[in-house]
Amino acid sequence: MTPIEPVHSTGVLLTIAALAVVLLLVLIMRFRLHAFVALVLVSLLTALVAGIPFADVVPEMLKGFGSTLASVALLVGFGAMIGRLLEVTGGAQVLADRLINKFGESRAPLALGVASLMFGFPIFFDAGLVVMLPIIFSVALRFGGSVLRYAFPAAGAFAVMHAFVPPHPGPVAAGDLLGADIGLLLIVGLILAIPTWFFGAYLYGLWIGKRVVLPVPELLGADLSENASKTTPPDFWRVMTVLLLPLGLIFLNTGLNTLATMGTVDGGATWVAALRLIGQTPVALLITVIVAMFLLRGGRNPAELEKIMDRALAPICTVILVTGAGGMFGGVLRASGIGQALAGSLQDIGMPLIVAAFVIATALRVAQGSATVALTTTAGLIAPTVAATTGLSQLDLCFLVIAIASGSTVLSHFNDSGFWLVGRFLNMDEKTTLKTWTVMETLLGTIGFTLAAIGWWLL
Repeated sequence: MTPIEPVHSTGVLLTIAALAVVLLLVLIMRFRLHAFVALVLVSLLTALVAGIPFADVVPEMLKGFGSTLASVALLVGFGAMIGRLLEVTGGAQVLADRLINKFGESRAPLALGVASLMFGFPIFFDAGLVVMLPIIFSVALRFGGSVLRYAFPAAGAFAVMHAFVPPHPGPVAAGDLLGADIGLLLIVGLILAIPTWFFGAYLYGLWIGKRVVLPVPELLGADLSENASKTTPPDFWRVMTVLLLPLGLIFLNTGLNTLATMGTVDGGATWVAALRLIGQTPVALLITVIVAMFLLRGGRNPAELEKIMDRALAPICTVILVTGAGGMFGGVLRASGIGQALAGSLQDIGMPLIVAAFVIATALRVAQGSATVALTTTAGLIAPTVAATTGLSQLDLCFLVIAIASGSTVLSHFNDSGFWLVGRFLNMDEKTTLKTWTVMETLLGTIGFTLAAIGWWLL
């Protein structure tokens, strides 16, 4: 397919981009149109208005959609399977109990937070929080104090991991759209997620727990029969193996790539290529799923394991489709020349690219609520700008993804499902949720962006 030449001036292209975003928000917020449908519709209209030839409109849309799904679907699907296995087999409970025993009573919030960081690697925010809440409530009842003291370090850990670290769909999609190395993004995301969580969720949770004293709510009314397994929970080492295996494999790929770049090893050697293949994120997660099925099976027969895995995939269908549609929107923007126009405008006003990414993501987050939509849409908007900017390293691209993820985290409020989830489960009214949860999410986003900006300018 030959490159498409822009048919409008820079001002017109930027106006089209702004109107496309506004239309997207109106369709999602005012008319409650599903984000997947809204993104596809706006992508189509943007392509037509921007002057893409009729014959190229659908191919350009499918190109962006397909390329995003090619990398996102496998990662999100395998991650969901791993998380479901840990949830159903009792692996999360085993991890939390061991950490509380190791950390001691006075550091129970820290133990819950660390457990959530580990468990939050493969599992989504909503699912992770629901699984951990019974553990959080039991610990809070055992040791006393406001439930926020125990809940916020855990909830903040899930929020940070969901926004910053692959295989979660937001960072995976943003990394793919911007051309970032997913393995390196995983490492950078983890390095920045830990201090972001420590200052923005753990220390804040201890502070707000002293000022807003809430009793422990009754345990979840959800049906946990599937989790109440008759088999013995897995050993602690089995849980840790499942959690650390993908990290080790992916680091193997990234480490060998670094060594090959430095000339320490021969990057063309067969053994190097084979080990790097094993460390590719989809392959690493595939291996982890198979290992998890063996280590966590707990006497279950293959039919029971297949049922668990099948149920893991159903909830992520919407996430994958919305992510792919966000890639479609970004592909249309790239093909229309809007990205190049935005790049020139950012250079003219002097706003650094990483700041612009954070500002755009924040605006989308506040306007429509979904962190995934904000992250994916922002990445699509600035992807052409990134492609047109010379001198960006892979580390720069990773910091840019974290900046976008930070902007998509701040200012959780009424249009965010997480706002209602946390408020409802912790039995908080809207005012209290705004004073506590919204503040914590804003802290997490601000701290994450600050760390990413420091890395962007120093490294």
